[in-house]
Amino acid sequence: MTHVSLGMPPVGGSVLLADPRGYCAGVDRAVITVEKALDLYGAPVYVRKQIVHNKHVVNNLADRGAIFVEELDEVPEGATVVFSAHGVSPMVHAEAAERSLKTIDATCPLVTKVHHEAKRFASEGKHILLIGHEGHEEVEGTAGEAPDDITIVETPADVDHLEFPEGTRLSWLSQTTLSVDETMETVRRLREKFPQLEDPPSDDICYATQNRQVAVKEIAKEADLVIVVGSANSSNSVRLVEVALDAGASASYRIDDISEFEDHWLDGVKKVGVTSGASVPDDLVQDVLSYLAEHGHPDADAVRTADESLVFSLPQELRRDLKAAGQL
Repeated sequence: MTHVSLGMPPVGGSVLLADPRGYCAGVDRAVITVEKALDLYGAPVYVRKQIVHNKHVVNNLADRGAIFVEELDEVPEGATVVFSAHGVSPMVHAEAAERSLKTIDATCPLVTKVHHEAKRFASEGKHILLIGHEGHEEVEGTAGEAPDDITIVETPADVDHLEFPEGTRLSWLSQTTLSVDETMETVRRLREKFPQLEDPPSDDICYATQNRQVAVKEIAKEADLVIVVGSANSSNSVRLVEVALDAGASASYRIDDISEFEDHWLDGVKKVGVTSGASVPDDLVQDVLSYLAEHGHPDADAVRTADESLVFSLPQELRRDLKAAGQL
């Protein structure tokens, strides 16, 4: 862990700034994909669902000409459509082909890995226990790879209600943005009940989710208050609040931006921890730091728990067209 001074000498309260925080490689790739598609093909470019779960990112791309839709029947036949970072099921790919849509798949490669594992496990005759949130786009996409061979498990308590015929081969996978601790507790309970449970080659929770949870645990040990910047539909942002509280923070709140900050949160607070979810632009965090500096917390210390250098290449379909246009 490295502490890096970011501000003036302390006057009154101080700030612990989690590092890493904000954009992960999959989010960065997805956002750049839409930006490059708009530059290359011109507006409009359609995007199925939110490209990433952050309303500011979505609004900025919409201002540039991206049109966000819930389902493909809202996209004109033959148009260009980008699939979000959370992934889609084979049924969505098939529907796009039927409607002659030009597709660009911005699914995070770490989510794609889970899809491949689901297909492999199903082909080996295993029933898959998918740990994740029912209705989340990533879970819907993964479950769509083997709908007859997947049971969704949302919480450790759900394990008590699971029953399978004797001799059923079982394996587990998980949504990439969950709480690491809760997921491992669910796996522990599954193993207790089903000793034959087989593990995936590696756990599916992504490096960025794990790193951000480790960082927020570190700052929560010392902070009276932890602020998580992120949207309400961002699973990994919501988890950061839970992890901060479990790690010892007296209070923790998620805000989309500084407009949602409530002054009374700072009453009696000496140390404020600040972090952000994996789909959050850092300018929103800087706004929070500026606000805190104006309200008696001018000294910000970065608490670094990991270095991130992973970069994903753009989707193959987009790279091909960028190269043909001489832009790659």
